[in-house]
Parts: sequence; C-alpha cells; structure tokens
Amino acid sequence: MYIQQLYTSCLSEAAYYVESNGEAAIIDPIRDIQVYLDLAKERGTTIKYIFETHFHADFVSGHIDLSQKTGAPIIYGPQAVTAFKVQHASDGEVFPLGSISITALHTPGHTLESTCYLLKDNAGKDHCIFTGDTLFVGDVGRPDLFGSTLSKEDLATMLYHSLNQKIMPLEDHVIVYPAHGPGSSCGKSLGPETYSTIGDQKATNYALKAADIDSFVTEVTTGLNAPPPYFPINAKINKEGYDSLDLVVEQSLKPLPPAAMQDAINKDVVILDTRNASIFTNGFIPGSISIGLEGRFAEWAGTILPIKKGILIVADPGKEQEAIIRLSRVGYDNVIGYLDGGFEAWQAAGLPIDMIIDIDADELAMDYKFDDKLIILDVRKESEFDSGHVEGATLNPLAKLIDPASISTIEEEDNVYVHCAGGYRSVIACSILKKEGIHNIRNILGGWNAIKEVNDLPLFKQSPSLN
Repeated sequence: MYIQQLYTSCLSEAAYYVESNGEAAIIDPIRDIQVYLDLAKERGTTIKYIFETHFHADFVSGHIDLSQKTGAPIIYGPQAVTAFKVQHASDGEVFPLGSISITALHTPGHTLESTCYLLKDNAGKDHCIFTGDTLFVGDVGRPDLFGSTLSKEDLATMLYHSLNQKIMPLEDHVIVYPAHGPGSSCGKSLGPETYSTIGDQKATNYALKAADIDSFVTEVTTGLNAPPPYFPINAKINKEGYDSLDLVVEQSLKPLPPAAMQDAINKDVVILDTRNASIFTNGFIPGSISIGLEGRFAEWAGTILPIKKGILIVADPGKEQEAIIRLSRVGYDNVIGYLDGGFEAWQAAGLPIDMIIDIDADELAMDYKFDDKLIILDVRKESEFDSGHVEGATLNPLAKLIDPASISTIEEEDNVYVHCAGGYRSVIACSILKKEGIHNIRNILGGWNAIKEVNDLPLFKQSPSLN
C-alpha cells in the first residue's frame, strides 16, 4: 500500500494518490492532471478510480480530463447530479483496490453529496479516511456554500449527524486526510497541518468538542466571512463540465508583440501582471492588475478579476503557461494572449509605463507625524486588523477593495499609504487603486510585519472601518 498527498499550496488543496498491487485511485484531483499521470507511469500502476468527495467550489477539478485519459470512472457520493457520466457510490459501498479497499461514507453537511472515503488495509483494518471538506485539521467544512433552499443551519445539522455517526466512531489511530489545509476559505480557521488523526481531532477540534447539536450549529454558522465570488462559478463548472486543459492552453498561449498588445488593451480586457510584486512596482503597463505568481495567485485572481472578460498576461518570459494553467484551476479559461518578451519588450518599444512608490515603515512613521492628509489603508482581513494595527488606520480588506464604493471617500489630495501583512496583497491593492484613478499612493514595504517593529507609530487594537 502506498499513499501520497499531493498538496497545492496556493489553493491550500490536497489531492491524493492511493496505490495497491499495481492499481491506483486519485482523490480530488486538481485540473492540471499531468502529475497524477506521471506518478502512475513512474510507479507502473493503472489508475482504476477517480474519487470526488464533493462538488468543489474553490477550484476546478481534473476529474473529467483524468477520466478521459485513463478510462477510470468518476465516483461521487449519493445525490450528485452532473451533466456528464459518473458512478454514484451508495453509502457503505466498498471499492476494491489491489489488496486494500475503500468504503464510501455519505457525510452530507458541507454539501448534500459530500462523501468521505475510508481506506482499509490488506488486513481489513481501518487505516485512514479521506474527509474532503467534511472534516479538516482543527475545523469542519462551512455549511453556507450550498446555495439552495436549505439554510446553513439545516446543513450544519446534517454535518453534526455525519460527524457523530460516521467519523467520531472511528478509532483514534485512523489518519485524517482532508481536502484542504491552512488558508482555505472552505472553513473558518483551519489548523497549520495538512493531516492528523481521529484521536487528535477529537481532542483539539472545536467542532468535535461541541456539547450538543445546538452548540455545534451555533459554533459552525457564526463568524463566517463571505465566500469568494468564484466559488459558485467553480461548483457549477465541476457539475456541468469544461473544455480540456490542453485545449485551453493551446488557445491561450498566444504571443503578442508590444504593438499587438497595445491594440488589444484598447478593448474591454484585463491586463494581468503576474510578475513578483517587488518587481511590478518598479514599472508596469498602465491599468494593469498585479497578482504575482509567488503568492496565492489563483485565489486572488478568482476574487478580483471578472470571470467573463478577456485576460492579457504579462509574465516573466517562460512563466506564461504557468499563469494560464493556474488561472484555469479556478475556472478562468479566457486568456487571449500574453506580452511577447515580457515587460522588458514593452519598455524597449518606448510605450507608456506607470510606477508605484515603495517606502519603508520608518518613512511612514515620519510622515504620520506631520501629514494631515495621510490615510493609512490596511487591506488585511478583519481578524488580522483586530490583532493589531496603526492608530487611525482605515480597514478595507483587499477582497472588498474591488467595489469602487469602498474607496469613494478618498480625495485627490489625500496621501494614501497602503499595507497588508507582508507586501503581496498591498501591491495588488495599489494596482487596483491606480486603475481606479487614485495615483497618490505609497506601498509600505514589509507591511504590518515591518510596521509593528517601528517604535514611533502608535499601535492599537480597534479603529473605525471605512466601509
């Protein structure tokens, strides 16, 4: 028996390769499936099953492409309705895999079709459980993403019964392999690890320690942030199907010389600059949105970019295909080309550029004392803001910044100083402000991590929000 967790950090997503005696199963694959094909070839196995724990909302699954290339069936739990052929596992159904077996456990709550897969070793003993978004390390799946006539309280009630009837009775040694790790928006506060055990979760997971069903429902339905806007779009794609990734890459990977790029910009498109945030601020095509490949690229693209507009890519040469693939992971198949030769080619052609001024936290401290037009725009999450911020800072989380109303009070004469935790999100925010016509901005290098080390700035716990 062989199990490998295949973790995609920028999505906080875990897929799994499970193998026994030359047969393999893939659980919750992401859209770019080559890694699974390569692994099976390397190990000399045949992919026999593709298990889906539920309709994923935070990424487009690779189930369809993988099934077409391997002939393996796509297996969902009960109540999964799709526009393509799948095999529905009944609750308790056993799937043999070499000398081991995988049992489907229907666990509605996060979604109606949510199903966990319990792996028994060659001695027939429970070894591990692939819990999808039903159970995370330190958390459980949020019950507010289903979007139907069922309320989040209804789904939380189902989740309580699923956990207590299907998961909690398992022995403490059983390994828990969830579909997501820290940073995922599929739960409230996932722990730092990407796997655990049933025993550890019984002892530490707040949801599993709830005294009764009412306490559980209250606990898991409060404090939920609004899900990113691409979630329902991705869930729909996973139900209805999509074009093959090979076709998407072929159609998108079109080099555009600077002159052609300039012509394309004049249309209603998005210019997406995927270079490192620290490089972007030194020069970029006016109107570009910065989302660097070095961070949570796909997540922020799905949160900020319109899903239907064509996208023009600016990337470091050789990184264009990576950007296209990572966009496709969250359902953005609308790249219409990339700047041939990268930003350096644009500069060499003598075309217009824009810049963002970077400053150190020490300079912010000096300006803070004397500039009565200074606005500190903190684009972190509310929970981050509450843990510490500069006195008088305005909270405007990056996810909300795309709404022009959220920045409508900024005047032309204001001096806007933008920061996040470390510098990645603040550059995205500055690029949005620039695109909205606000140019008198400064990006604070190192973000809050640098600011909190400056002695001359008063730091407090609470401050009014702009929104």
